[in-house]
Amino acid sequence: MTQRTGTAALARRAVTGATAMLAATALLTGCTGKDGGSASPSPSPDPKADLLAAVPDEKDPAFLFSGTDANGTVTGSVDPASKGMELNVTEKDAEAGFTMKMSFRFVDQQSWVKVDFGGAEELHTLLKLPKNWMELDKAKLTDSEAVPGYEGADPGNAGPIIAAATAVEKQADGTYTGTADLTGQEAVEALDGIDVAALGDAAKTVPFTAVVGPDGNLASLTLDIPAAGKQKALKYVVKYHDFGKAPAITAPEGAKAAPASAYEMFNG
Repeated sequence: MTQRTGTAALARRAVTGATAMLAATALLTGCTGKDGGSASPSPSPDPKADLLAAVPDEKDPAFLFSGTDANGTVTGSVDPASKGMELNVTEKDAEAGFTMKMSFRFVDQQSWVKVDFGGAEELHTLLKLPKNWMELDKAKLTDSEAVPGYEGADPGNAGPIIAAATAVEKQADGTYTGTADLTGQEAVEALDGIDVAALGDAAKTVPFTAVVGPDGNLASLTLDIPAAGKQKALKYVVKYHDFGKAPAITAPEGAKAAPASAYEMFNG
């Protein structure tokens, strides 16, 4: 049901690397509902099981999501019926004077990317990157996992995080609180990009808050990760919403094969 590699994290890593390369280029060239009803008000004997049941799965209709950690925010949509997903990542480079938005679309194992340079449209010409969707050939990527394809209906990896919970309670206001032991392999992989090992013993009791919407779907999960070493305290936040209201995800019309410059951007 969930992907343990962290699609959103991998996409963000790809766009961060691409931004660094593009920034250097710009400077050098002088460019500037699980049951369809309401959640039961009766107390549950197993709130952890309730949370796990609320995590999006392949039976859910299309929905929107966002994920936030120390590196920024990823937004997008998921369409389990078509095994489709779209991710949008934005990186701002104040020194070079542009903001790059990179969008990824996955339908099963097919992948497309679209790049938009806010404030530096000339980079499309300079870098020979079209403005429309480009289909990627994973065989041409140095790290094929950087653009992984559809990996499940839980892009924020809420499932393995909740599965690592050692204590869960449902509060009077309907929210769920608890602690999670993030030292297990599945939790570590789910939090790709966060140095769990640096947390030491604190990683065994990381507090979280979760909200299940009236439709029975997980609406949000927030992990309060403490500071450790050079890593500052941060909130890892996953939000799922608009179940059944998001558009279906299909292969983009008019997409062209990605040019060599696109692979140079990813492969660095």
